[in-house]
Amino acid sequence: MKFMIVDAFTETRFGGNPAGVVFVPDGEDFPSDEVMVKTAAELRYSETAFIRQLGPKEFNVRYFTPAAEVDLCGHATIGSFCALQHGGLIQDGDECMNHTLSGDIQVGVRGSSVMMDMAPAVNIQTISEPEKLKELYDIMGARWEPERIAASAGPDVERLLPQLISTGLPDIMMPLATQEDLNAMEPDMKALSQLSEYYHVTGVHAFTLDSEEGVTAHTRNFAPLYDIDEEAATGTSSGALTYYFYLNGVIAGKDSCVFIQGEKMDRPSRIETTIDMSSGEGGRIRVGGSAVVLAEGEIHI
Repeated sequence: MKFMIVDAFTETRFGGNPAGVVFVPDGEDFPSDEVMVKTAAELRYSETAFIRQLGPKEFNVRYFTPAAEVDLCGHATIGSFCALQHGGLIQDGDECMNHTLSGDIQVGVRGSSVMMDMAPAVNIQTISEPEKLKELYDIMGARWEPERIAASAGPDVERLLPQLISTGLPDIMMPLATQEDLNAMEPDMKALSQLSEYYHVTGVHAFTLDSEEGVTAHTRNFAPLYDIDEEAATGTSSGALTYYFYLNGVIAGKDSCVFIQGEKMDRPSRIETTIDMSSGEGGRIRVGGSAVVLAEGEIHI
């Protein structure tokens, strides 16, 4: 089978978030789940995507971490459709359909950039109990400081609390006051895995609105339950954070965001999102960015 290694959410090789992309030959079914998990573990990236082409602009993509299959992965989707364009299977300007375990997702190709629809946004739960807030922030190696967080958010935002949001995968959106606070975090990964199981989430997406002009927020993402201690770019979580910002009055119902992630890992990523709440409950959220192919070849599975 043909495969590529793609750096997503960056225009520079060795930046962004790398993903494996494996192309299932025409007319063949996916390999067994066991083989796909082992392949993801062998490639050692946070996610590896397996692609079956169903039609000229129609695809079925499945996503595997080194530990298990997940319903959707943003950076591996961006990487997959960059790889499809690199291989001449789709063209600039195409609108494609991606069938995933999280639902059918439209993906648009614009030059070197790929923008993908997220699943309808869902606000699952707010963490507001003092003991639960302390537990979360202690596990993450941070302090719950609501006054400092509110001050960093600006006068138009009354209060920011951690919330469980999903745009395909559920994560805890966790506010912090400053970039210094964000970069200082050293989570207890074992405890975070247990907390993720308790809340039935993929992990924690921490952010701060303490950012420079042209950037909405700086972020870090942790999902040790799925063998991902930290990730350099997380598309689904960026979509969820966009909805979180809409719910909390940080952005309007037709707006865009730019997130910077991966700096602590020396793999800075730039993730762009748009939101349009006029399309009904959950709105339409798109996440995207650029990607570059690092390597390609044959994988014998």
